[in-house]
Amino acid sequence: MPLPLQTDRLSLRGFAAADGPALFGYLSQPQAVEFEPYDVCTLEEAMTLAADRAQDPAFVAVHLRDDDRLVGNLYLAPHAHPDWATWEMGYVFDPREWGRGYATEACQALIDLLFTERSAHRVVARCNPENPRSWALLERLGLRREAHLLAAASFAMDADGQRVWHDTYQYAQLDHEWRADRASRGLG
Repeated sequence: MPLPLQTDRLSLRGFAAADGPALFGYLSQPQAVEFEPYDVCTLEEAMTLAADRAQDPAFVAVHLRDDDRLVGNLYLAPHAHPDWATWEMGYVFDPREWGRGYATEACQALIDLLFTERSAHRVVARCNPENPRSWALLERLGLRREAHLLAAASFAMDADGQRVWHDTYQYAQLDHEWRADRASRGLG
């Protein structure tokens, strides 16, 4: 992935180990991780995560261009068989920055890059139906809900040690859908 990638307000680049304290700044907030497969983290855990993510090209740090503050992260990796040209996207943003359009701007930049420079055929994302902020973001990005999977994921156990299952929405956008969406917005 050609990083860093600049948008009007954001810089998307690989993680650095030095991003640990800023990563802790939002991954320590319950709102940020409510629908993630992990719980809030400690500063020590965030430092380890930042160091690990610095070695993993699937994680993209999202910084503000004007002050270089880390406001979120994206996950982007090939999905399923490599010949299928399908990419899976995920995101977590600092709740203190919600509502400013950063997630939309960052995700759109990556989607555009996938379809223009990586010859993607398909981009997919999943979210919990109880997370309307997430599925509204995916719909703003032009992805279409293609499935409501029942009891498809489990990130927790109940008091009796039984898995707690939750539903999952699956979203996707195909290359021709992306081109049509851009054309309808006058973006060529």
